[in-house]
Amino acid sequence: MKTAPLLLFFILIFGCNTPHEKKATPKYKAPFMWENAIVYFLLADRFNNGDPSNDYNFGREQDGATLRSFMGGDIQGITQKIKDGYFQDLGVNAIWVNPLVEQIHGSVDEGTGKTYGFHGYWAKDWTALDPNFGSMKDLSELVKTAHENGIRILLDVVMNHTGPVTEQDPIWDGWVRTGPNCTYQDWESTVKCTLVDNLPDILTESEETVELPPHLLDKWEKEGRLEKELAELDEFFERTGYPRAPKYFLIKWITDYIREFGVDGFRVDTVKHTEAGIWGELYAEALKALRDWKSENPEEKLDDLDFYMVGEIYNYSIYDGLNYTYDGDTAVNFFDEGFHSMINFSLKWELKDKHPDKVFATYDSLLNEGELKNKSVLNYLSSHDDGNPYDADRTNVFNTATYLMLTPGAAQIYYGDETARLLNSDAEGDAKLRSLMNWNELEADAKREGYSIKEIHNHWQKLGQFRKNHPAIGAGTHQKISDAPYTFSRKLNINDYDEQVMVVMAENVKEVEVEKVFDENQEVRNFYTGETATVENGKLMFSKDSRLLLLESL
Repeated sequence: MKTAPLLLFFILIFGCNTPHEKKATPKYKAPFMWENAIVYFLLADRFNNGDPSNDYNFGREQDGATLRSFMGGDIQGITQKIKDGYFQDLGVNAIWVNPLVEQIHGSVDEGTGKTYGFHGYWAKDWTALDPNFGSMKDLSELVKTAHENGIRILLDVVMNHTGPVTEQDPIWDGWVRTGPNCTYQDWESTVKCTLVDNLPDILTESEETVELPPHLLDKWEKEGRLEKELAELDEFFERTGYPRAPKYFLIKWITDYIREFGVDGFRVDTVKHTEAGIWGELYAEALKALRDWKSENPEEKLDDLDFYMVGEIYNYSIYDGLNYTYDGDTAVNFFDEGFHSMINFSLKWELKDKHPDKVFATYDSLLNEGELKNKSVLNYLSSHDDGNPYDADRTNVFNTATYLMLTPGAAQIYYGDETARLLNSDAEGDAKLRSLMNWNELEADAKREGYSIKEIHNHWQKLGQFRKNHPAIGAGTHQKISDAPYTFSRKLNINDYDEQVMVVMAENVKEVEVEKVFDENQEVRNFYTGETATVENGKLMFSKDSRLLLLESL
């Protein structure tokens, strides 16, 4: 059918007011900001098995209690998923990986059954990777592939304790204390103590010289790297002037991964269980290591940002602000010791009994006007050692995604949150939280009561990509617009970047007032459905059903 020339002229010049779909083209690339980061936290052994040939090492068997053995996941499996675009489709711009260093070879009985160090928090040798996780070559490829795809790598580091003592894994004599157990009555009984029985506590307060443990020297000699390791230690201590005390050995070994591979940041474990100053010393070396690496590898660096550290102070809340207070009233400002952010343990509780706007507005105030200004928090709703996740039964999956992705601050997705991986297995204790990634359910689009796996996965993807494209979500200022439907805006103006977006947290809204955010005749897109419309009389009209409206200007 032919179109009349005059009609075609008017269509081309004036366009059409009816809603339509249009692929968004950003006016200019949104800057990456750690304050808005989407951090995907995974346990390598539980995520994806990229190399079955490394599944069994050191006589380990899959004979532990339920979900307490090494199961086969590894570094190559993570790299494969980056190459597949899995993380990019979720909007993820940082991956936090559990500690990858060599773990104790044996197992222990924690009271919940035979357990191996599959989780990575039981170090045996900080200078080597555990072969169950992979090789140095694998780690190099992971970081390089991540950087090529706009993703940063956060390594989890542990300086508070070694792995448990077993017949295969001797004690670090002279480096650790083996008691008393922590009672958490005050600073002393939280720091100078062991977290649990048979988890030796490193003497991080010591400035006294120690000898390298014989078992470590023997190991290095058998592996043919004794001379190299000793020469590197000599160079490190000569350069820094540090005494050969336990913490400084660890700082050298841990920062080697930055110097060698260009790792972008650390998630630091058990922060409150050591003296605060150790983290400032770690950060100073980490900062230098990354700057040196970027200077030497300009073609491989992702950006010019400095090293990033986020800390785990168990039960820290955003309401603690800069100072964490131990029982007994000792207060410590860990942000003064190189930390940019802390994991926020309180979000899951707040969302259970508060309207989201109460949470959003309060967080906005604390992060943009309070003492945490120019700092941040990393929010989460489920994790590897939190036995009270927000939605343990995976029955409130859509709100879980919506709330986490739209809360001010950075967001941590725990592997399988986006696929409703079940957290109520037959395992005991924290093993419930550490089941295998449910790739089969995603591929088969398994059905749950009220939703399918692909449906919730797609919901996470849309929220994640919208957040990644608009740093105003996590790093901007929050403004409520209306209660019914619940509508708010986020605005960010930093350097040369200026944006404002709008969110309607209600289903199937077709008409929305937007004059406080968007200009008359401005074209606006609902990112959730791809539908666009033009502002007329301060309103937008949409035709498609949508779980919520994620509105951005075009």
